[in-house]
Amino acid sequence: MWSLLKRYYRPLFVGFLLLFPLVAFLLGGSKGRGTFFVDRAIIAVTSPIQQGLTSAIEGSISAVQNYLDLRGVRQENDALRLENLQLRAAVQALGESRMENERLRKLLGYAEAEPGPEIPARVVGVNPVAKLLSVRISSGEQQGVFRGMSVVTPDGIVGQVIRATGGYADVALVTDPQSRVAVRVQRSRARGTAAGTGGGPLKLENMLRTEDVEDGDLIITAGTDGVYPPGMVVGRVTNLEKKEHGMFRGADIVPAVDTSKLEEVLVVGSPYSAMAPGSTAEGASK
Repeated sequence: MWSLLKRYYRPLFVGFLLLFPLVAFLLGGSKGRGTFFVDRAIIAVTSPIQQGLTSAIEGSISAVQNYLDLRGVRQENDALRLENLQLRAAVQALGESRMENERLRKLLGYAEAEPGPEIPARVVGVNPVAKLLSVRISSGEQQGVFRGMSVVTPDGIVGQVIRATGGYADVALVTDPQSRVAVRVQRSRARGTAAGTGGGPLKLENMLRTEDVEDGDLIITAGTDGVYPPGMVVGRVTNLEKKEHGMFRGADIVPAVDTSKLEEVLVVGSPYSAMAPGSTAEGASK
């Protein structure tokens, strides 16, 4: 018995304190006002306990409510975060579409301004091998593309078709080490050759030392190599050699087209390009 009392004395004591006012009230009804002081004392003792229990219950209810509210806010934040990501992706896609439309509009305007057929194509593959810098485009023999045709953009020349199949074609870039393009200085009409170096600037070769050429001069195609039509932009002269002796002098040509960022191109069909499948790009460029 003592062990049970010792074990449960706290609940029993609290129960006693809670029940005592009721018992006192019942007894006070028969004894009159003699226990008024005792009632006040018991109420004074039990009130803090009741307030503590009430505060604990209200605190628990408030904690549960705050947890539910916080969970709802977290779910709402997750939904808003997902919506924000979706909107950002949509904005990025719209921006990319706008830039693509601008490139295609520029390409279409160039094609309408140039005589002869122009076949649009997308760059779908890149061959970065040093011996043959080339890209693969999405137009081939089915679209009228043949070996030897020149490939350009509104900014300038890109390269020459070296292989064509049913729906694709491979284009050797002007930066390829084997590429040679007959060019002239637009301002002075001086002639020379633009040679690929495997990347970066082209080399201006076969330019007579006595010719009028300066840094910043615009280099265009001469149209004498049987590949590119005349007057197409190649690039601008930089790092011009200042020689007082010798027959030739060299320079770098910064290409007008960044071939590492190609996306859309035009394949140019004209009397200047070999449109028959039997023509050779290597022979045309020499």
